[in-house]
Amino acid sequence: MDRVDRAALNVRRLLYAAAFLRAAATAMGGVLMGFHLAALRLDPVEIGAVVGAGLAGVAAGGLVATVAGDRLGRRRLLAALSLLGAAGIVVLAAGSSPLVLGVAAFVGMVNGMGRDRGASVILDQAILPQAATDEQRTFVLAWYSIAQDVGHAAGSLLAGVPLALRALLAVGEPESLRIALLGPALLLVAAAVLYALLPAAVERPADVAHVPLTPASRGILWRISSLFALDAVGGGFLTSALLSYFFFTRFGASEAAMGALFFGARVLNAASHWGAAWLARRFGLVNTMVFTHVPSSLLLVTVAFAPSFAVAAVLFLLREGLVEMDVPTRTSYVLAVVRPEERTLASGVTNLVRLGGWAVSPFLAGVLMQGSSLAAPLVLGAGMKIAYDLLLYASFRGLPPPEERAPVRSSAA
Repeated sequence: MDRVDRAALNVRRLLYAAAFLRAAATAMGGVLMGFHLAALRLDPVEIGAVVGAGLAGVAAGGLVATVAGDRLGRRRLLAALSLLGAAGIVVLAAGSSPLVLGVAAFVGMVNGMGRDRGASVILDQAILPQAATDEQRTFVLAWYSIAQDVGHAAGSLLAGVPLALRALLAVGEPESLRIALLGPALLLVAAAVLYALLPAAVERPADVAHVPLTPASRGILWRISSLFALDAVGGGFLTSALLSYFFFTRFGASEAAMGALFFGARVLNAASHWGAAWLARRFGLVNTMVFTHVPSSLLLVTVAFAPSFAVAAVLFLLREGLVEMDVPTRTSYVLAVVRPEERTLASGVTNLVRLGGWAVSPFLAGVLMQGSSLAAPLVLGAGMKIAYDLLLYASFRGLPPPEERAPVRSSAA
C-alpha cells in the first residue's frame, strides 16, 4: 500500500469512527431527551417546542455547512459542530426552564429524532469521495452508513443507562437522567478529537472553494432534489414514533417488543448497506436504488394489513432489510455526477431537502391516523415512495456515474 492509499484509508477510518460516536450520541440523546423533558414535568406543547427547536438547529447547522463549509474549513467546522452539540446537551441536562432548554437544543443542534442527520453528515459525505476511487466510492459510503447504523443501535442500548444508575447509585429518576445525558456529550467530545486529527488534504483548495455550480450540475441537483423531496415527505409518514404508535394501537405491542423490533431493524439496515454496494457494482447505482426500494414499499403496504403482530413484525423486518439500500447508493450517485468542488453544496442541498420533507409529514400523518385509519399513513407513504422510484428511474437511468460509463475509444488516424 503506497503513501496515498494509507492517507486515504486513515481519513476513512477517522470519519467512520467519528460517525459511529456521533450516531451513538444522537440515538442515546434522542431517547433520553424525551424522558428528561417529561421528568421536568413540561407539558406536551413545551416538549414539542424544545424538540422542534433542536430540529431547527439541525437544519440551521446544515445550511451553514452547505453554503460556508468549504470557506470556514471542513475540519474546523466538524470539530466545532461536535463541541457545540456536547455543550448543548450539557446545558439541556442542567436546565429546567423551557426557554433555556429550547435555546440549548437549538444551539446544540440536539436531534430528538434519534437519527444522525445534519451538518456533520453533509461535510463527511463531501470528504469521503476524495479518499476513494470512483470504483471504491459506493463501498466507502456504504461502510460510512454501516458505522452510523451500528452507532444508532449501540446508542439505543445505552439509553438504558439511567436504570443502571438508579440501581447502583440510589439516585432518583431526574438525577439519573441528568447524569446519563453526559454520556452523549462525552461521545461528541471524542468525535471532535477525531475530526481534529484529519489531515489538511480534506480541505478544498482556496481557489476552488467558491466555484459556482455549472448549469449542468444545477440542472441535475434541481431534478434530483425535487425527487428526494417527494421521497422524504413519504418517509416522514413513517417515523419510528408513528410506526410504534401503529404497532401499539393495532396489535397492543409492548415497549420491550418495539425496542427489540427496532434494534433488529437497525441491524438489518446496517447489513443492507454493504449489500447495496455489492449490487451497485454489478447492476448500477440507479438500478440498485430503484429495484430494491420498490419492493420495500410494497412490503410496507402488507404491514398495514397484517393479521397479527408476529406477521407484521416479520414483514416489517423484511422491509427494513431493503429500505436503506438506496442510502449509500443515492449519496454515491449524487457525489459522482457533480464536480469534486461542488460536492459540499450537492451534499448539503440534498440533505437539507430531506430534512425539510421529514419535518412536514408527521403532523399530517397524525391527522390521517385520527381522521381516516391507522394504516393510511403507511399506504400513502409507500405510494409516494414508489412514485419517487419510478420518476427517478425515468429521469436518471440515462446519466450513469463515471465508473459505469463505457470508455471512449479514439478513432484511428
